[in-house]
Amino acid sequence: MRYWYYPGCSLKSNGRAYEESLLAVFRELDVPVRELDDWNCCGATTYMSIDEVQAFTLAARNLALAERASREEPDGIPQLIAPCSACFLVLTKTQRYIEQHEDLARRVHAGLWAIGLEYHGEVRVRHPLDVLVNDIGLPRIAGTVKQRLRGLKVACYYGCQVVRPFPTFDSAHNPTTMDRLVEALGAKPVQWPLKTRCCGGTLIGTIRDVGLRLNQILLQDAARRGADVMITVCPLCQFNLECYQREMERTFHEPIRLPVLYLTQLMGKALGISDYKLGMRRLFVSPTPVFARLEGGQAVHA
Repeated sequence: MRYWYYPGCSLKSNGRAYEESLLAVFRELDVPVRELDDWNCCGATTYMSIDEVQAFTLAARNLALAERASREEPDGIPQLIAPCSACFLVLTKTQRYIEQHEDLARRVHAGLWAIGLEYHGEVRVRHPLDVLVNDIGLPRIAGTVKQRLRGLKVACYYGCQVVRPFPTFDSAHNPTTMDRLVEALGAKPVQWPLKTRCCGGTLIGTIRDVGLRLNQILLQDAARRGADVMITVCPLCQFNLECYQREMERTFHEPIRLPVLYLTQLMGKALGISDYKLGMRRLFVSPTPVFARLEGGQAVHA
């Protein structure tokens, strides 16, 4: 099965480490992925409030491109992987609304037709969590691990978009796919009720004190529960939680120094992929001391 990869804007910019580690992990697991040619921005979640029809048409163009690419290289149902939580949400929402709202569908199809594209609802939008757990499978991933991360306590942060409002592959209230992947790597997911609480999204750029406080609550609670690292699958969440820790310390007068990695970086570490290929150098809060402690005696090599 071939997967088409839709990076979206974030994975080509501030989320570059996500792209690097995701593709490295897929190569290690022998998962065939190919970047979708000529993809465009999904419009993120904000464009819907400016012009709904244009926003849906913008997102639908990517779905139409995936269908066309799959017709040229037939390989079953088109599978489009969208790693960014906002992209995954927008593309899934676009599919649902086109299916459920006849007038909107007519206008979106007209817009696509004007640029020589058609969309027939054949694409299956997938998140990497879904692919890793349900297609590749936990036994295969566990069997590929070269360094079991035994002794590592991990706070799995899903954020508010990857399973809400469309829980296509996991529970909207208590998602567990990331936790199960962590266990397959030999690490221990901490019990953490805040794993789907919003980080505030763009609030750090608009109402800064509120945005900082929302992220500080998440980090402090994860640390109190014994987490050595936090992992996420959302570029904006990762950016908010990691890059403003110094400012949170100055604002709230409480020390915060918790590495925030992408899930795929943690997976890559367990699979024996080099730090360079995983984009570890791009992190603001280095996880090196944590991994060094494991390698110093607590980690068990497979």
